[in-house]
Amino acid sequence: MPGIVYDAIDAYIHDLSNRGDAALQAVENQGRDENWPIVGPAEGSLLHVLARAIGARRILELGTAIGYSGTWLARALPPDGELVTVEWNPETAEIARRNLAKTGVAKRVRIEVGSALDIVPRLDGPFDLIFNDIDKQYYVDVLPLCIARLRVGGLLVTDNVLWSGEVVKRRRSKEAEVIHDYNRRLGADSRMAAVIVPLRDGVSIALKVSD
Repeated sequence: MPGIVYDAIDAYIHDLSNRGDAALQAVENQGRDENWPIVGPAEGSLLHVLARAIGARRILELGTAIGYSGTWLARALPPDGELVTVEWNPETAEIARRNLAKTGVAKRVRIEVGSALDIVPRLDGPFDLIFNDIDKQYYVDVLPLCIARLRVGGLLVTDNVLWSGEVVKRRRSKEAEVIHDYNRRLGADSRMAAVIVPLRDGVSIALKVSD
C-alpha cells in the first residue's frame, strides 16, 4: 500500500521542520541511530505548537521513550508548568531522564514508571494536553482514562492513528484493528471534537468540548 503521503511531500515537510537546538538534535540523532520510535521533528513541532497555542500548563504524555517528544512538550510550558510522562520500561525511563536533563527541561518533568493503565487513574487532573503514544494494543483501554483527566478546552493528541494505512484495509492486523476502534470511539464521543491529520503515521487531535 502506498505511504500516507507522497514520499517527496513527506521529505519536504521533514526537511523544513524545526529541529530545535543542538541538545534536541542529539536526541533526534540517537533515536535514528539506535532505532527508537521517536515522533520526529515535524510532529515534535506540532506538539509544541499545540501546547503553546492553548497555553498548556500541565501536560500528560503516555509513552516517554527516550524523551524526544517530552522535550518538545516541556519546552512549550511556562517555567512553573509540569509535564508528567509515563514509561513502562525502567531502563528506557533512565535514558529519558538523562536526555531530559541534557535538553534542559528536567525540572519541569516528572517521570512515572509503570503501565499507563495503572498510573493514569491515580494521577490528579485535569491536564491541558494529553499525548497518547503507548503500545497500540492498549489504545482503546486508555481512551476513557485520558478523556476523564482532560480539561474542557484541552487537547488529546494521539500518534500512529493511521498505522501505515492499515486502518483502511478490510483485513487488518491486530494493532490496526485496535487503532481503528480507538479512532471510531473517539470520533463518536459527544464530549470530543476530533480530526485526523495525515502527518507521518497519522496524528489525531481531539478537543474536549464538554464533560
